[in-house]
Order: sequence, then C-alpha cells, then structure tokens
Amino acid sequence: MNKLYTKSELWFAIIWIIIYITGTIIFDNISSALKIINFLTPLFYVILCTILLIWIFKNKLNTKYGLCKSPFKSKYFLFFIPLIILISINFWFGLKSNIKFIETLIFIITMLCVGFLEEIIFRGFLFTAMKKDSLKWAIIISSLTFGFGHIINLFSANAEFLPTILQICYSTTTGFLFVILFYKGKTLLPCILTHSIFNSLSIFAANVNQTINIITTIVIMILTLIYAVILIKILPEQEQTINNNKELK
Repeated sequence: MNKLYTKSELWFAIIWIIIYITGTIIFDNISSALKIINFLTPLFYVILCTILLIWIFKNKLNTKYGLCKSPFKSKYFLFFIPLIILISINFWFGLKSNIKFIETLIFIITMLCVGFLEEIIFRGFLFTAMKKDSLKWAIIISSLTFGFGHIINLFSANAEFLPTILQICYSTTTGFLFVILFYKGKTLLPCILTHSIFNSLSIFAANVNQTINIITTIVIMILTLIYAVILIKILPEQEQTINNNKELK
C-alpha cells in the first residue's frame, strides 16, 4: 500500500474505489444467489475499514484525511443543525413496524462501514489527491463520482430504477456539501457520522410512493446546496483567522 500511495495518491484512490465497488457487487450477488442473509458484504466492509484505519493512523495521516477535530467552533457550522435535519428526513413519513432484529443489525453494521469507507475513499483519498492540481475539478469530480457511484445499486438483486436515480441525484449534492465541509472545516468526522447515521436509519423509514420520494429528493438537494453555500461564505474568513494566529505564534 505504501509503495502505491507514494508513487501516486490519485491511483491509490482509484484502486480503492475499484476494490470497494467491485467487492460490493460480488458479495451482494453471491449472497443473493445463495439465498442467504447478506453477511458477506458487511464482513468485507469491516475488513476494509480495519485495514484503512490501521494504515491511516500507522502512517500518521489522520489529520490529512480529516480523522480529527475541526479547528473551528461548532457555531461556524451553524451547530450542524442542517445535518441533523438531513438525518431526521428518515422519520418524516412514519416508521416501519415489521423489522427483524438480525437483518436490522446486519444492515446497520453495513451502513456504518459504508459511511466511513465512502467518505474516506471519495472525500479523503480522491479529493485530497486531486486538489493538488485543481481544487475546482477535485470538488466537481469528488461530488460526481460519489453520486454516480451509487449506480452500483442497480446491479443488486432487488434493484429499483427510480429510487436509484433519485439516490444518485441527492447523493451528488450531498457529496458536494461533504467535500466543502471537509475542505473548509478541516475534518471528515461530521461527514462520516451524518452519512453513517442517515444510511443506518433508512431501514426504519416507512415505505412511501414515488411522489414522496421525488419531493424528499428535492428537499435534500436544496438543503445540502444551501448549507454548502453557507459554509463557503462563513468558513474562509475563519480559516484566514487561524492562519494569522499561527503566524503570530
């Protein structure tokens, strides 16, 4: 890993994206073919998370990839209220009542890992590698690849076209928000937590019709874009203040 990382951080990120996407498709379909509860994919994710966490902290890259506290106070993030609203969307239209414990537990473990892996790979590795050459394109590509990366859901056994397309749409704008939060806020932790919790709670969300799905998607896209713009406006000033303080010291 170290040799590839040293040689090219961009290819390091791309290879991890390939590993993540390919492994997801393979293990999802194996579980579906065997008609068993899908414990293979979360096991695969847990292994990937363990490898990446050990590697990142061993090489002291946790600050570089945002696995650290932000230098800014929470008030500059509007106390993360927009992120809390985003998470709460899962409960807006009721809750499911027929939930099985084992399947729910496996799903939550899976989503917790997904939140970490996707943030580290798309925001941490890919964005950080690309911003050296072009910040603008790093933001655009990180957001788009994160959004369109969800097209892999169409390859799952129980894939649905419209929900997947809607997921791609709001994932793209959410990806934009998260990359701005990471770049300006100097931390990836709020992104990981929001991503993981949002996905985990989705299993409790009640089934809704297509119209509600479309409306919810629009709400998410508007919320994430507005919050991203606010962060762009607020945080640069604070970033300059921190730089000035360092110079004084």
